[in-house]
Amino acid sequence: MSTSVGDLYGDALERPPLLAARRGPRATRRLGAFASLWRFRTYLRPYASRFVIMFVVALLGTGVGIVTPLITRALIDGPIARSDRPGLYALGALALAVGIVDAVLTFIRRWIVSVGTLGAETGIRLDLYAKLQRLALGFHGRWESGQLLSRVMNDLSTMRRFLGFGMLFIVLNILQITVVTILLVSMYWPMGVVVALSTVPIVVVCLLNERVYTRLSRRIQDQTGDVASSVEESVQGFRVVKAFGRGRHMFAQFDDRATRLRATALDRVRNVSKFWTFLEVIPTLTLIVVLAIGALAAAQDQLTLGTLVAFITLMLSLIWPIAALGFLLSMTQDAMTAADRVCEILDADETITDGPERLDAPRGELRFEDVSYRFDDADADVLAHLNLTVAPGETVALVGGTGSGKSTLTALVARLADVTGGRITIDGVDVRDLQLANLRSIVATAFEDPTLFSMSARENLTLGRPDATDAEIAEAVEVVQAQFVHDLPWGLDTRLGEQGMSLSGGQRQRLALARAILTRPRILVLDDTLSALDIHTEALVEEALRRVLVGVTGIVVAHRASTVLLADRVALLESGTITHVGTHAELLATVPEYRELLSADFDAEAEMA
Repeated sequence: MSTSVGDLYGDALERPPLLAARRGPRATRRLGAFASLWRFRTYLRPYASRFVIMFVVALLGTGVGIVTPLITRALIDGPIARSDRPGLYALGALALAVGIVDAVLTFIRRWIVSVGTLGAETGIRLDLYAKLQRLALGFHGRWESGQLLSRVMNDLSTMRRFLGFGMLFIVLNILQITVVTILLVSMYWPMGVVVALSTVPIVVVCLLNERVYTRLSRRIQDQTGDVASSVEESVQGFRVVKAFGRGRHMFAQFDDRATRLRATALDRVRNVSKFWTFLEVIPTLTLIVVLAIGALAAAQDQLTLGTLVAFITLMLSLIWPIAALGFLLSMTQDAMTAADRVCEILDADETITDGPERLDAPRGELRFEDVSYRFDDADADVLAHLNLTVAPGETVALVGGTGSGKSTLTALVARLADVTGGRITIDGVDVRDLQLANLRSIVATAFEDPTLFSMSARENLTLGRPDATDAEIAEAVEVVQAQFVHDLPWGLDTRLGEQGMSLSGGQRQRLALARAILTRPRILVLDDTLSALDIHTEALVEEALRRVLVGVTGIVVAHRASTVLLADRVALLESGTITHVGTHAELLATVPEYRELLSADFDAEAEMA
């Protein structure tokens, strides 16, 4: 039996991230990028033993690398100088064994670190995705999807590479530089002092370069998100782009963002090139000075030939650790910037959280009590002091002009957003006090703009109720007149394209409606879900909905008289509040505004103007 990632890491949607503390969205910037990266140590704890083994193995490998030049010195000053063939064979075999051990240790280290870092990356990615699922609609409205995508994919990969390579080798390289420098000083102190002094300018340049590289790294990662957003918007809206002949315009926008990214990347390349060149030059100049001093000392018999070769070999072994400091410090800055960007998501306030209560046998009475709602940073309420009661089993149609707040009102029922004033209750219980899973099993919503996923038609239909039987699926398909699914190449198992673009607008709308019906909710919210249907299909669907809505509390957003007739009562929504409630006949006879909304010659846009 296969094991999914969710089985390994638990239900990420129900648990908070493993970060050590909760902070505001800008807190990580105040604490600094390193603090952001340090917070992710909790994801490494399950693999602590592996990382300890990895460090020990890497330390042994470094030790083996340092021992090799010492064996070389013993070979030159011993068997080679004395023409001792047996001793030469013995030390040669030892050198070969050391090389084999080094290769084995390298394999073990890479295997262990791969398991640990991939596990930590997966844990962070799961929590990050779950966090995005828990955040309210207002958050997603403020963020470009490309920026979110770049954090979930690119930034986490950057952090993984640092955790698996950069973090380890920064420690090992510094340790190797320190130990080898001490050995060099003990071998012949004049040359050792030269090597030690050469590290001073390297440290100074590293500190000076850090701030510039961090700024460029952050800018590149942000601009990468902008480019990803451009690609996603162009792909999703390709029909609109083609229909209006705006391909060149969209390409120009993409080209502008891509060009800015390239320019910033080149700035970073120039910065890194100067930095790395300096790190390469210092060891080379140091080597020239050491060779001159060593040759002079060897000529005066102050230094044996074996010691000189070992000294040069050990010093050459420092060139990569010193030169790699530039690469490793760059990787560290990238990882800290990536961690800072990921923490911006994980630290976002979760305004919609689970309540303590649940309704196991809901009757479906729905009340809006003095409800108000205002978007973030808006100056005025979209909904204000709205009151409405929907009895169990009753269907109420919401009618109003464009911008009156109908869609916003329907989103509040299932807590896709929370009221900013008043409350909404189901059977007398505030929806904010209900467990989210329980609330959304009671309330099902079908939206005017249907969303389908890149999965089979069956999986799209059963998204809200995975255990639905074939008979129940067939019944829901019949209700919404979506028999076209049986004519698809593989029937219900046909994989729909992204956003269901292989289907017409009416077909997508019918599948989304069937998905809501299939959950068998106690409260059904229909946000103008029949707008894309032709008159004949709409009549058939409405006839079926009359049967479905029997015994179900319904909220139906309507623009056509035929849809209004599905409801027992009608609520007229004007300027964010309900001004009239009654039957269709009563409002038609007594409310001029209602007659205008449903009249054939009513122009909603002119009315708004």
